[in-house]
Amino acid sequence: MITRAQADDFTAEWIAAWNSHDLERILAHYSDDFTMASPRIATIADEPSGVLYGKAAVAAYWAKALAMLPDLHFESIATFVGADSVAIHYEGVKGPVIEVFFFDADGLVCRAAAHYM
Repeated sequence: MITRAQADDFTAEWIAAWNSHDLERILAHYSDDFTMASPRIATIADEPSGVLYGKAAVAAYWAKALAMLPDLHFESIATFVGADSVAIHYEGVKGPVIEVFFFDADGLVCRAAAHYM
């Protein structure tokens, strides 16, 4: 079970990592074989399914996104706690986002999905 404190700590570090624009710091939250789903993957990574598999594929996508958005800044709105997941509601570059993170036994994100308005 994920505690409120763990969820809040994850949110704070995850937001700070993205706001630092440090790709290695961002990727440190994820397992090597994690899956990322986002409608933005279809447009930025040219993957029609909107899903990428593995840290290398997602790293290439995020590197491209960070280069396209040099002023990227996220603001946390709320953190929701699940049994094995955390959902972060935050203000993204183009408006509000909810991103859901599922964790493996090592405490790393093994699957994530971003949701936009």
